[in-house]
Amino acid sequence: MARLLSETADLLEIDGGDGFRIRSYRRAADAAEQTTVDLTAAAADTARLLEIPGIGKGMAANLQAIAATGTLPLREELLAKYGAGLLELLKLPGMGPKTVALLWSAAQIASIDALAEAIEAGRLAGLPRMGEKQIEKLRKGIDDYRRSAGRYRIDVAEDAAQRISAYLLAFPGIERVTPAGSLRRGRETAGDLDLLVTGPACAPEHTAAAVDYVAAYPGIHNIIAKGENKVSFHLSTGLQVDVRLLPSASYGAALQYFTGSKAHNVALRQRALKMGYTLSEWSLARLDDNSVVAAATEQEIYAALGMDWIPPELRENLGEIEAAARHALPRLIEATDLRGDLHMHTDSTDGHNTIREMADAALACGYRYIAITDHSKNLAMTNGLDEKRALEQLQRVREVDRLMEGRIRVLTGIEVDILADGALDLDDEVLAQMEIVIASVHTRFEQSREEMTARVLRAIENPYVRILGHPTGRLLLRREPFALDLGLVLRRASELRVAVEHNAAPERLDLNDRDLRLAKELGCRIVISSDSHDARNLGRMDYGIRQLRRAWLSPEDVLNTLEPGDFLAALRPRP
Repeated sequence: MARLLSETADLLEIDGGDGFRIRSYRRAADAAEQTTVDLTAAAADTARLLEIPGIGKGMAANLQAIAATGTLPLREELLAKYGAGLLELLKLPGMGPKTVALLWSAAQIASIDALAEAIEAGRLAGLPRMGEKQIEKLRKGIDDYRRSAGRYRIDVAEDAAQRISAYLLAFPGIERVTPAGSLRRGRETAGDLDLLVTGPACAPEHTAAAVDYVAAYPGIHNIIAKGENKVSFHLSTGLQVDVRLLPSASYGAALQYFTGSKAHNVALRQRALKMGYTLSEWSLARLDDNSVVAAATEQEIYAALGMDWIPPELRENLGEIEAAARHALPRLIEATDLRGDLHMHTDSTDGHNTIREMADAALACGYRYIAITDHSKNLAMTNGLDEKRALEQLQRVREVDRLMEGRIRVLTGIEVDILADGALDLDDEVLAQMEIVIASVHTRFEQSREEMTARVLRAIENPYVRILGHPTGRLLLRREPFALDLGLVLRRASELRVAVEHNAAPERLDLNDRDLRLAKELGCRIVISSDSHDARNLGRMDYGIRQLRRAWLSPEDVLNTLEPGDFLAALRPRP
């Protein structure tokens, strides 16, 4: 629903529609994306839709139309006029509705392929705002989009940020490099990478040498732009990187501005205006005389606006500004709050290390307990365990637990497959002997929403299941979530005291932040696990922790912040 509303707003802007109407569609799209309300179910009750901030009567009717027909009449009307290719054009780096409207009106360009052909034929030359540099930028944007579809997993973006930061910090006079944008907010994917740089070398009179150094980074595929204090370039992966060199005096203002999100920044600027200030990437200043009130740190800016500093993960305009003004922000969970990891694999199936090696690595991470949860037999490609091998594995786990002499608890467990009909892949007699049973879907993703929902519900009814693993089955940028009535599943899991997993593996991050908020609202027990297949990955929960923070979760919302005995007592009781 959010996507259809957002696309309608873009198409309206291309069509030259009314600005207020366009903004109402964008607000509604944001609301639909962020709400934990089941919009399909709520569509039957207009009053329920109108309770959602950002949804008025007109947008409620649009949501009802989408729920009833799967589409939006205005969107279909505009697509019939312009063609679906315009929506793909908007996915190109730096391509907005105004540029798409120009390309359509001037050259009838309505798709990426048509744009590429026009560039090669030289038909863009002479069009307004279409100089050689802009045309070359479009050419590169098409190449990058075709390579990567324009999005990158959070771990890919962070790896790039760390490599570039290490290079920049080697330059004399560069003292600090901070990622901003989506990466700093902890979003699961990023469209580009913003790096803010400061230090003596970034003073206006010294930036030339530093800019040249940035432009010489050996990983650059091509340079997009090079100015007095900014260098933009593509890496060989297609990821766009914008490096900004800033004086220390305005570093906090820039960090706040470029961290975003757009909706958070707009709301914060509106608050500043009401208080007689103007907020920009350079400073928070008085409207009457333009004198600087705060600029060097984010904390100073938020404090001057009468607010607590807001953690970057919360900056999505979902109530954080109001909470910060009331001094009511939650104490968000941190990696140091975790006491255990409940999902990992060993060399008995598709992991790389022994049980003892995993236990030693977890102990080095400071954990008090782990669960060894190898695959069950249905996943033949992982050498999954049948009943006989599962019981043999159980004895090996108990032996390692004894050898650890109380330094860390090593719990027996299994990640059992949920079969197509909702039955589990191992006999109950075997599951009954496991301390941690995770039930997960790994196959038959094509089932209908009704079939998949019934399948998962049947699985969690099994009295030995204590955790539902990676509940939507998605693989970021590779596989969409399978069709599932997640609200229904979470409600039943809450009733049964079955915990739901946030899988912190960066290729999954499942549940996502919105669904984690819904899980909390429904009273679900939540655990976070690494799903490690290698001892080197144990303790690497940071990407998942960011999703928990984006969901406003505190330590008390996550079961494996508890000590071993309390954790086991908080799970569904074993029969």
